[in-house]
Amino acid sequence: MAKKTQAELARQFLELHRGPKILVLPNAWDVSSARIFEDAGFPAIGTTSAGVAFSLGYPDGQKIPRGEMLAVVRRIAEAVEVPVTADVEAGFGSTPEEVADTAREVIAAGAVGMNLEDGVEGKPDLLADVNLQKEIILAVLGVAAASRVPFVLNARTDIFLYGIGPAETRLARTIERLNAYRAGGAQSLFAPGVKDKETITQLARGVTGPLNILATVGTPPTAELEQLGVARVSVGSGPMRATLGFLDRMARQLRDEGVFTLMTEGALPYADANRLVQPKRGQS
Repeated sequence: MAKKTQAELARQFLELHRGPKILVLPNAWDVSSARIFEDAGFPAIGTTSAGVAFSLGYPDGQKIPRGEMLAVVRRIAEAVEVPVTADVEAGFGSTPEEVADTAREVIAAGAVGMNLEDGVEGKPDLLADVNLQKEIILAVLGVAAASRVPFVLNARTDIFLYGIGPAETRLARTIERLNAYRAGGAQSLFAPGVKDKETITQLARGVTGPLNILATVGTPPTAELEQLGVARVSVGSGPMRATLGFLDRMARQLRDEGVFTLMTEGALPYADANRLVQPKRGQS
């Protein structure tokens, strides 16, 4: 069977946000991790900006050149048959025109959606102007309309993630910002940094579009998140960092004990690892 067109994949991805089942979105950092997630049966895959940056030797926070980030997005999108959405942080720009250029390249790379943060680079205690952010959203969606790809923009606010402003105001300000982004055309609304059930429930009730939560320590299981009204849950750089944590434990066992059990027990066989990166039938 031929791979679906980008527009077909985009419609499929958009539909996954409309429930009733929660969209559990794993985040890949290279082709092998993406193929593992696809083989596990996930209906869509996101990229992790931090994971991609770490794997290529850059710190997180738009320190990786845009071209290098999008080269990985392209390789992942070409390697899998499910929809891929790209984490491009704040869009590698500060103006509508600059972020629109990024969106154009994201679509050219084969992705069907992107994350867009509202933080200010290098200033974790500040947020972008809401009206400017809405202009950026409109510019991104204009690029998508011109490309005829029903692009899924996942608009994010970092109020909870970075603890911006008085704690008692964060919920109301998060809802206000996300609803402004929804009014601007964003199809999904991302509030990383929340994990208690009461806050998640109020967010899900307060926003006017599908709510995306970031899984972390203490996040309720996906079945509970679905009951709370969450439409989408991402894992971000968690799997990549878990992999690094395992590699650290393996390295210390090898150094300190001179044995190989962590490396050999449960390892993916060589043939299977090689097969992960082989082109599928119909792909060149």
